Amino acid sequence: MGTFLGIDYPTWWFLVVGALFSGYAILDGFDLGAGALHLFFRKEESRRIALNAIGPVWDGNEVWLVIGGGALFAGFPVVYASLFSAMYMPFMLFLCMLILRAVSIEFRSKEPMLWWRRTWDVVYSVSSIMLAFLLGVVLGNVLKGVALGADFTLQGHWLQFLSPYPLMVGITTVALFAMHGAIYLALKTQGRLFTRVSLLMRKSMIFFMVSFGIVTLYTLLYIPHLTDNFKQSPTLFIVPLAALLSIANVPRLASKGRYMYAFLFSSLTVALLLVLVAIELYPVLVFSSVSEQYSLTIYNSASSTKSLGIMLLMAAIGAPLVAAYTLFVFWTFRGKVKLDDSSY
Repeated sequence: MGTFLGIDYPTWWFLVVGALFSGYAILDGFDLGAGALHLFFRKEESRRIALNAIGPVWDGNEVWLVIGGGALFAGFPVVYASLFSAMYMPFMLFLCMLILRAVSIEFRSKEPMLWWRRTWDVVYSVSSIMLAFLLGVVLGNVLKGVALGADFTLQGHWLQFLSPYPLMVGITTVALFAMHGAIYLALKTQGRLFTRVSLLMRKSMIFFMVSFGIVTLYTLLYIPHLTDNFKQSPTLFIVPLAALLSIANVPRLASKGRYMYAFLFSSLTVALLLVLVAIELYPVLVFSSVSEQYSLTIYNSASSTKSLGIMLLMAAIGAPLVAAYTLFVFWTFRGKVKLDDSSY
């Protein structure tokens, strides 16, 4: 088994995939959150401003999803095949929602009719909510366990992914992204719209904290295998502690009007929660609820050592370039939104 800096290649690739999906969750998370709140804005100008707040960045943010999916396929092809086969319906629905969301953003302002714009507003908001919800449902199933058999295929009915725990994780994901998106909109708006966004931001924070508390309690009571790594290495408890402190810091900073710092801590919260997921899973990628021996780990589902080594070099070159481009776009379009003839 090849190593780099004393860490084996499958673990490195586990970290790479986790980092890429974390980047997607942070960046497209506020896009989806802004979309989830879109129908709460009643005026045409307010909706246009909210839409143009994400206009320059939303499609670039989705690049992280493409790269993350490609990295998962390249590094852990067995996981890619088994997970997408087992959860075919939610992934297909996710793909449909991605298409509808992109179409609604581009089509909304192509015609001036009120019914046309309101229709695409509904499509945009519903697709954004569903995307966040489906991401949470998939994550909840990965954490709870999927009924994988000896050949790593799904055993049982395909609707079993709609059990209570994944649904709760899905709702919590919607709440987290709504909070994240509201803070981003607060950075981009002013006047009466800013006042409206501030109210939605406070409500989304309460929504997230309540749903997060329920999911955490359920996890501790009914998903015991997720605490095994923490029991073996108590020093890892610094991660959930840091996540709780980050969550608490978001409303504190927002209440003082320090929205940029609130947004940074909201992003840190997303990252820390995914680090927490990584710790709960490692070295498992997908738990099998049928038998532990059928679980997919970073070792029994990884590509060859040579392939992982070559791809790790490519990721080390490509990922910083994508990150640099993302920072450049955000810097270029910083500041409050101002509508013009080229706006959505």
